[in-house]
Amino acid sequence: MSVRKRTWKNAKGEKKEAWIVDYVDQHGERRGKNFAKKKEADAYHATVAVEVRHGTHTPDSQSITVAEAGQLWVTTAESNNLERTTTVEYARHLRLHIVPHLGCTRLSQLSAPLVRQFEDKLRLAGTSPAMVKKVRCSLSMLIADAQERGLINRNPVRELRRRKERRAERRQKGRLQAGVDIPTPDEVGRILGHLRGRWRPLLMTAIFTGLRASELRGLRWDDVDFKRSVLHVRQRADRHGKIGRTKSAAGERTVPLKRQCDRALR
Repeated sequence: MSVRKRTWKNAKGEKKEAWIVDYVDQHGERRGKNFAKKKEADAYHATVAVEVRHGTHTPDSQSITVAEAGQLWVTTAESNNLERTTTVEYARHLRLHIVPHLGCTRLSQLSAPLVRQFEDKLRLAGTSPAMVKKVRCSLSMLIADAQERGLINRNPVRELRRRKERRAERRQKGRLQAGVDIPTPDEVGRILGHLRGRWRPLLMTAIFTGLRASELRGLRWDDVDFKRSVLHVRQRADRHGKIGRTKSAAGERTVPLKRQCDRALR
């Protein structure tokens, strides 16, 4: 395994040069890759040496693309019986954000700088910070699935430093402000005064309990304990009507209705 410099002249007689990494992979096949700069060749040489030693190296010619790995990832999510809403969101991230920018890139060519450029492109295209974060998470899960299949050696998304970014997000979020982020008690009262018809019980429950939309959809009359003034959250339903378990580790949580109502109207 070596890094050597190659020089030649093109058809116009101009002098050209490149740096070539020669190596033998874990299967005994001799391979090579060209680079414009020695620094890039040395970095690839160091990476390949570790991958060959561990028997995990995949040359570019045999590596599948990000788009192909993405289809395998979505198929895995569907076969694992994840909620339909989740698999639809994964497929949407893949189709709208990942494939347009990284779809033709081979897994073996992915790197932390390339992932950072991908995030920058999303931001320049007007993608919200929250969506950039979700898409980055989806890309990381896509690569993790490819790792389990032996298609890539490492996950470059996890190589990015996130500590400063998380602190910046916390500073930006701060505490929720009544009248800005959430309604004030007076605004809640006016909303309640205009509630009419069949949706009134559901909207009042949403206001007074703060349940997730999926938890609200999963409520039944049997879950309401009028004697104890509590609400039992035992299941949830996605937007497609599929019933699932709650997020609670115990499989159920209890919401005190009276205290929530008093707090909301205080």
